[in-house]
Amino acid sequence: MKLALHDFYQTLRAFPTALYFAWGDTKARYRRSILGPFWIVLGTAIGVVGLGVLWSSLLKTDAKTLIPSLTVGIVIWQLITGCVTESANVFIRNSQIIRNINTSFLIFPLQMVIRQLINFLHNLVVVIVILLIFPPVWSSIQLLSLLGLVLVLGNLLWFALLIGMLGARFRDLEQLIGAIMPMLFFLSPVIFRPDHLPIDAKIIWCNPFTYLITVIRDPLQGTVPDFSVYGVTLLMLLGGWLVALFFLNQRRSRLAFWV
Repeated sequence: MKLALHDFYQTLRAFPTALYFAWGDTKARYRRSILGPFWIVLGTAIGVVGLGVLWSSLLKTDAKTLIPSLTVGIVIWQLITGCVTESANVFIRNSQIIRNINTSFLIFPLQMVIRQLINFLHNLVVVIVILLIFPPVWSSIQLLSLLGLVLVLGNLLWFALLIGMLGARFRDLEQLIGAIMPMLFFLSPVIFRPDHLPIDAKIIWCNPFTYLITVIRDPLQGTVPDFSVYGVTLLMLLGGWLVALFFLNQRRSRLAFWV
């Protein structure tokens, strides 16, 4: 475990480097594009308007209630699914560096999560516009969404580390995640909220992504999440990091051969 913790501390020291490369990846993706990264914003805005009109009609829900919840849910889901789907290849894409340079393995999941966070921050433009059009009751409760974002990012980082190591060992994991994520979208409260379902929502709370969405969305809309939501999110954070660091400590010497 000592080696894994050393990687963790080394990665914290290299945070500015990870931020620099993550921002460079984002700029390179949209080089010579007129709107640049704001194509992300445009795509999200179009999706929100289309889904908002469609689902408010299908669910027979007031658009003023559904669209803000849907917008925040979609933006958070894009952050989650972006990190999870990229995680399976996070070490494979950096195989040349891993084979030739002695560096912390955590730096690669961190760079990927930061890049997805940059996309998330661009999409917040859509959230801000929607919340200005359909404003909630503004109060200090909204500040809890920042705590929720920290908890979500902490969980996504250990997701990325653990899934990245498993993806390096088992190359079919990428296809498996690609097949599972669309199903999890409908089992996650992205379009709806658990308390709006006409049926028992226990199955929704069995999905860990439900907690990651709730700790950000509920405060933004002026509702304090239940204490159990924070409890489960913290347990996932602590338990996940223990498992991920243990696995890294046990398999770090083999990772260069896997990739």
